[in-house]
Amino acid sequence: MDNGLALGAGHAGEAAGTGQDPSLRASLEAVLLVADEPVPAEQLAAVTGQQPGVVAAALRELAGSYTAERRGFDLREVAGGWRLYTRAECAAVVERFVSDGQEVRLTQAALETLAVVAYRQPVSRARVSAVRGVNCDGVMRTLVLRGLVEEAGADSETGAILFQTTGYFLERLGLARLSDLPDLVPFLPDRLDDELDPGRGD
Repeated sequence: MDNGLALGAGHAGEAAGTGQDPSLRASLEAVLLVADEPVPAEQLAAVTGQQPGVVAAALRELAGSYTAERRGFDLREVAGGWRLYTRAECAAVVERFVSDGQEVRLTQAALETLAVVAYRQPVSRARVSAVRGVNCDGVMRTLVLRGLVEEAGADSETGAILFQTTGYFLERLGLARLSDLPDLVPFLPDRLDDELDPGRGD
C-alpha cells in the first residue's frame, strides 16, 4: 500500500503539471488504493465531484473488469462501502511472500508503525496512519502476518478495528511485559510526545 500511495502521488503530480484531470476510473482507483476502511459510494462521489449513481455504476464496472481480467486483486462492496482486496486464489503466494521475509529485518516504515502500535495500543489503523502521516494499511497487514500485531476488538464509538502487539512481539524484544518498554518520549519530536507517551496508552 505504501508503494501504491507513492505511485498515486506521482501520477497526481503529472496530472497537475499537464492541467488534465484524471478519469473517474483513475480517481476511484487512487482513493481506494490508500483507503484502509471500506469507502461509501457517496463519499467517493463527493471527492470526485460526480453523482452517486454514476460512481456506483463505475465501481461495479471496475469490480467486473478486475474479475474478467483475472487481476491479482478485486473490488468488493462490504460494510456499506467499497474496498480493494487481494484475490482469494492469490492468498498462498502472498503468504509465501510475507513468510519468506520472516527473518529479514523490518523496514523503517514497519518499525515506526510497530512503535506506534506498541505505545498507543489498542489503536486503529487510521490512528496509526494519522500519527505517521502516511497510509499504514499495507505495513499493518505485514505486521499481522508476521505475528507481531493482532486484532484487539473494535472501538466502541467508531467501530474501527483496534490492534495491539502480541506475545511474540514481547518474546522477540526479550520483554516480560509491555510496561518494560523503554520510554521513547525523550527521543521524539515535540509534536509526537502526546501521541506516543506510553503513560497515555494504558
